[in-house]
Amino acid sequence: MTEPIRHSWTDIRDRIHARLLDRTYRPGDKLPRDEDIAQDLGCARSTVQRAMRDLADAGLVERKRKGGTTVRADPVTRATLDVPITRAEVEALGSVYGYHLLLRDLAVTPPAIAATLALRKPVEMLHVEALHLADQRPYILEDRWISLETSPEILGVDLAVESANEWLVRNKPYSRCDLRLYAIEANARTALQLDTPVGAALLVIERTTWINEAPITTVRSVTKPGYQMLTQI
Repeated sequence: MTEPIRHSWTDIRDRIHARLLDRTYRPGDKLPRDEDIAQDLGCARSTVQRAMRDLADAGLVERKRKGGTTVRADPVTRATLDVPITRAEVEALGSVYGYHLLLRDLAVTPPAIAATLALRKPVEMLHVEALHLADQRPYILEDRWISLETSPEILGVDLAVESANEWLVRNKPYSRCDLRLYAIEANARTALQLDTPVGAALLVIERTTWINEAPITTVRSVTKPGYQMLTQI
């Protein structure tokens, strides 16, 4: 007896994508229900849902609760972003990685952080400050807030040994990442922490990750002078 073929979500995604490319589903068309596509392609409904989520993340379709899935009339090209593990980043440069935990505290989110995380009201989260080193020199100064709703396990992690950056990347996959880049001049406190002159130009990287509509973490990383960031699209 021949066993039924098990389709992965990537197989189903590629088959639906092919129908977008050959105009079986045209821009503006409403796609069949997930249940109907699952029956047509011989897979589980959950497999179709996962495939559709990836197509939505890629900007090819738009999904609305109780409104179904529609082919975007104006597909959006979106870059994918892999959040780097700072230790691996430093070692890839041929440097020796180091790490200091500066602060680990349970605290209520200040208004600016609550707004970044789209919280209706301030909540208690884990606040972490850390300094990453390359060859015993400051590399990145990190100020992070971690949701205890989506990442309660972080309370059991020894953050003096393993950085929150590395633990979150390895253990908390995200469905959305908001990224903001800007430059600042080092004030007295930041200059001291990064061992750089007051007024030096510094790149700031702010990342906020989410799982569906729930925030995971938001981090403000102030980098050493001359830091370079590479992303591939």
